[in-house]
Amino acid sequence: MNKTLTLLAVVLATAATSFAGVADSKKVVVAPVQTDLFRAGEVQVDAFVAGAAGKFSGKNYNGVGGGLGVNYFFTRYFGIGVDDTLGGLNHNGSTYDNLQGNLIARLPIESWHLAPYAIAGGGATWGAHNAQGNGNVGVGVEYRFTRTVGLFVDSRYIYGNQGLSETLSRAGVRFAF
Repeated sequence: MNKTLTLLAVVLATAATSFAGVADSKKVVVAPVQTDLFRAGEVQVDAFVAGAAGKFSGKNYNGVGGGLGVNYFFTRYFGIGVDDTLGGLNHNGSTYDNLQGNLIARLPIESWHLAPYAIAGGGATWGAHNAQGNGNVGVGVEYRFTRTVGLFVDSRYIYGNQGLSETLSRAGVRFAF
């Protein structure tokens, strides 16, 4: 009887392992952390120095100043922005104010940490007791040290119907969120 029970236990143990099947080796896939420097949904805050040179109301004006700007990118490539530049004019000590709204198209080159961009838009310029609406077109480039901090330089041509024809160049720091 003991031999029969032992044999039965061995047969059941062998049969149980034969029906167990193959071990299931599930692989866990971890999504990579997004490391793009230039992202969709990005909000940027700019602080910059600026220089302006050109004609306004038929007179030559040059000036140096600074300003602030805010940009939002719907995609990695397209966004909108608004910036305001305040500065002093060289010939009479008066000031100018240049407020612009822009469409921005950029082409990120992640491996170089660069994003060349083009801007087009419009706004208003005030200075030397004159004010007028205007349009602008320009180009620039941004270099990112990290996902949130970078430097930029750009230049735009600003034009209007009361003799406004100037170049506004900016260089500054950009914080992305």
